Amino acid sequence: NGSCAEVLFILGFDYYCGHELILAILFSAAYLQVITANMLIVSLGCSCPQLQKPMFFFLINMSVADICFSSVTMPWIINSILLDNQVISITACSLQMYGFMAFTSSEFLLLSAMAYDRYIAICDPLHYLLIMNKRFCTGFAAGCWFLGFADTFPHAWYTLRACYCGSNKLNHFFCDLTALLKMSCSETHDIERITYVEGAFLGFGPFVLTVTSYAFIINTILKIQSTEGRAKAFSTCSSHLLIVVIFYGTTLSMYMRPTSTFSLEVNKMITLVYVMIIPLINPVVYSLRNRELKKALKMV
Repeated sequence: NGSCAEVLFILGFDYYCGHELILAILFSAAYLQVITANMLIVSLGCSCPQLQKPMFFFLINMSVADICFSSVTMPWIINSILLDNQVISITACSLQMYGFMAFTSSEFLLLSAMAYDRYIAICDPLHYLLIMNKRFCTGFAAGCWFLGFADTFPHAWYTLRACYCGSNKLNHFFCDLTALLKMSCSETHDIERITYVEGAFLGFGPFVLTVTSYAFIINTILKIQSTEGRAKAFSTCSSHLLIVVIFYGTTLSMYMRPTSTFSLEVNKMITLVYVMIIPLINPVVYSLRNRELKKALKMV
């Protein structure tokens, strides 16, 4: 009818109708584990003197990012399932999308910071503490957070100003950019161009930095004479590299495509990977496997 919707109705997991309680329990358990595991890492990293190192400083920032971007979406999902409250205003929807994308972008950059930290530790260990000093690490992390939030501001502004006409049913389980672009009756070419340009700099840019760092790391590791030394060096990097592949693979496949190729049902499943699965496995894969963290945990 040409009018713009004032509220949106999020469909969520409508095809699982009748299993709401099971879904709510699964999401609640996952969210509780995400908060508990990542808060444990933050508290240990801030309170234990033996963990006052650059690597753990970036791990703390990663855990904060995991907590925040999970908190932007998962409480809303749990609430909508339990209370059957799936209506959200355009403003609240834009803010939710902005928070989720900002924390995700910040995590992209923090992953690259961690890769650079490992590169210096393995390829230039004698100058590690000199290069990765407190001032440098603080500025590096602050830059990651600033760029992450600045990067996604145009998307939030677009979704806030866009017109959503016709059906106001959003085919997703939270306010995701891909779903909002799909239902928007406003022009989307400009915001798609911005997404591609920003993705090239703040998506592929950090990815290239990460891959380059690991190319030098692997080259250095292969030169280590002792088998035990090579195994130890690989073990400090393999977990982080696994997270990089999963995180970049799912996120770039979501947002670096034109809206004409979007499959919202597929996108919903991919989104679940980094909304629920990645924050769950992050503490186990690259944090709680660390010997120094384990020692600090035993001392508590």
